[in-house]
Amino acid sequence: MTTQLRGGLTLSDAGREFWRHPSPWALTLTFLGALAARIVIGDWQLTDLALPVLMVAVFPVFEWIIHVGILHWRPRSAGRLTVDSLLARKHREHHGDPRQVALIFIPWQTLLWVIPTAIAVASVGFGRPGLGLTFLVTLTALGLVYEWTHYLIHTDYKPKSSAYRAVWRNHLRHHFKNEHYWFTVTSTGTADRLLGTYPDQSTVPTSPTAKNLHGATG
Repeated sequence: MTTQLRGGLTLSDAGREFWRHPSPWALTLTFLGALAARIVIGDWQLTDLALPVLMVAVFPVFEWIIHVGILHWRPRSAGRLTVDSLLARKHREHHGDPRQVALIFIPWQTLLWVIPTAIAVASVGFGRPGLGLTFLVTLTALGLVYEWTHYLIHTDYKPKSSAYRAVWRNHLRHHFKNEHYWFTVTSTGTADRLLGTYPDQSTVPTSPTAKNLHGATG
């Protein structure tokens, strides 16, 4: 059954729908497990504060790179092989039907390898276990913020704060004005300004392929 978003949505309505999908649960369980392990291990150092601050600061750029380089990947052929990831295919479907709830979230198939990879990086990529767990806690928290923000933008919940209104407007321009700009989701005017994809919207033509990325469906 395909779930479509409806009008008159309250924040509690949105929350109930949010928790019906697998990615919030997968990220939350990983976050809680990492947090519990981090508390048990202890060994708090200054780097446990510096690392999350750094990760939050660079997250908009990371988000932009993923959006541009992976989600907006144009299918390419190498002989008889077509290089086209699940994430790119699902994202094209999302642009085609931005109100279909299931297409808003990170595909569960992707999380089957992303979460183990993140755990492996946390286990071997840092000088001490505590710092690796700090990385994992922060990463999964950022993932949850991304999932909730992206989901909420695509609901009919009306922005109540100026900060959320700016984020909401930014992402809807990406979907309904021009898919070549406004790539950040959880912030506005951050990485897009830095990387040249935050134009004056009045100067940008409405794209004929905003709902059909790359004209992939003819």
